[in-house]
Amino acid sequence: MQSFQKFVYYQTLSVVFGFTFTFSLIAQQSPQNPSPMTDTTRPHPRIEKVEVEGKRTELTTLKGAILFANPKVKTNKAVPLIIHFHGVPWLMEYHIAKHFPNAALITVNLGSGSKVYGTPFSEAQMFQNLIDEASRSLELKKGWSSITLVGFSAGYGAIRAILRHEANFKLVDNVLLLDGIHASYVPEGQRLADGGVIKADDLDSYIKFAQSAVTGKKKFMISHSEIFPATYASTTECVDYLLNTLSLKRKAVLKNGPVGMQQISQVDAKNFHIRGYAGNTGADHGDQLYAMPEWLKLLKIK
Repeated sequence: MQSFQKFVYYQTLSVVFGFTFTFSLIAQQSPQNPSPMTDTTRPHPRIEKVEVEGKRTELTTLKGAILFANPKVKTNKAVPLIIHFHGVPWLMEYHIAKHFPNAALITVNLGSGSKVYGTPFSEAQMFQNLIDEASRSLELKKGWSSITLVGFSAGYGAIRAILRHEANFKLVDNVLLLDGIHASYVPEGQRLADGGVIKADDLDSYIKFAQSAVTGKKKFMISHSEIFPATYASTTECVDYLLNTLSLKRKAVLKNGPVGMQQISQVDAKNFHIRGYAGNTGADHGDQLYAMPEWLKLLKIK
């Protein structure tokens, strides 16, 4: 599963930062070749890099975790916390400062592949230590009003691991996945069309969280493209698996989405939301980061 995630990771970096990479080595390591590799139909607008005003603190609990709080965060009141896994900090800080100014943000960047994100949180205490350190750093008087986890691309690995621990599951109010929810095929590498099945264990905590969202206890939003890795289950296939498990169906739609995206499907079941978008290129993947506020608003963070 790692090779394609490295491919998407580097291709996304080129989309986000505006420079290009040579993909020949990655392509040699990866048997799948998503096509087309470029898109000239949709606009894919990008924001120029900017550093918004606010306090930034590197957290010692986990190397690669940065706490951000803009001046509008009121530490004498309960503060909403948003933790974003896998995404350039300046862009996430821009989104939060502009659209959720009363919230604190932790960005976590650990590298490429879901494993590097999941491993640190295999120990339940890591998550608690992370949010406790952030609270102490801000000198919060009334703690967190809510906790929202956001995972882009490989970042889903961290959220899956966190939610597998019951104590952490209870702490998390909202989850947003941005083109990042994958699972292995069984047998390994055998596509659904060739008789393979999705490994249910890889989606266990997401199924549980989706069930809680459908009953109104949690809030869960997934946005995804049509990228098809071929050697392991795509976001589309994994979302379909969740929907089948919950006896839900997609509604076909065709309408414009944020940042020039084209929406093709939708699900709304109480607090469980799905938005499916056209496109299977790195630019379509990167769009998910730039459009994050649109879907975060659906969670109605308090």
